[in-house]
Amino acid sequence: MGKVEGGMKCVKYLLFIFNFIFWLMGSLVLAVGLWLRLEQDTVALLGSDGAPENFFIGVYILIVAGGLVMLVGFFGCCGAVRESQCLLGSFFACLLIIFGAEVAAGVFGFLNKDKIIQDIQTFYKESAKDTTSNDTVIISSYHRVLNCCGTTSAQSTQCPNTSPDTKDCESAIEEFFNSKLFIIGYVGIGIAGVMIIGMIFSMVLCCAIRNSREVI
Repeated sequence: MGKVEGGMKCVKYLLFIFNFIFWLMGSLVLAVGLWLRLEQDTVALLGSDGAPENFFIGVYILIVAGGLVMLVGFFGCCGAVRESQCLLGSFFACLLIIFGAEVAAGVFGFLNKDKIIQDIQTFYKESAKDTTSNDTVIISSYHRVLNCCGTTSAQSTQCPNTSPDTKDCESAIEEFFNSKLFIIGYVGIGIAGVMIIGMIFSMVLCCAIRNSREVI
């Protein structure tokens, strides 16, 4: 069995190091996803019955992507150390599938970002109209977490005793969830960039292994 030598040996160890970093990134992505899902403020705003679930769909995609990246990074390390064409080919295919899924999820999230925020704003406004104990708890959660009160059109009547500097909850919701969605977007872009490097390294090493065996 031929072994890669020279510059390709350097690529082999670079790929191993890359996959270890890739595995750490997967752990980080998984941690960020779990933080976004379990964060006390987010759960307080969206954890009640009837709350929109669009935001959490993006978070679940991030959690799954983080777990897959950890798994793929492990197999990539094994493939690089063992110089296995099969493992490296599988590594490349998995990266390509995850990359495609992330691009699709990113496009979906970008196109639906405003709708996600509008759904949450609508949920707040509908809850503000009702007077049941559950809706009162929901409204109180939004006011406490976002430090806001009332809607854009009726803040003065809904919140007569609040400070003039207090934001309306529609604006506060947009600001809060925009920041969360940007975190998801930036993490996704970072993973996609690293994946492209990983696919290049894996193909270079895979071709080098095949050529070294053909020579022998």
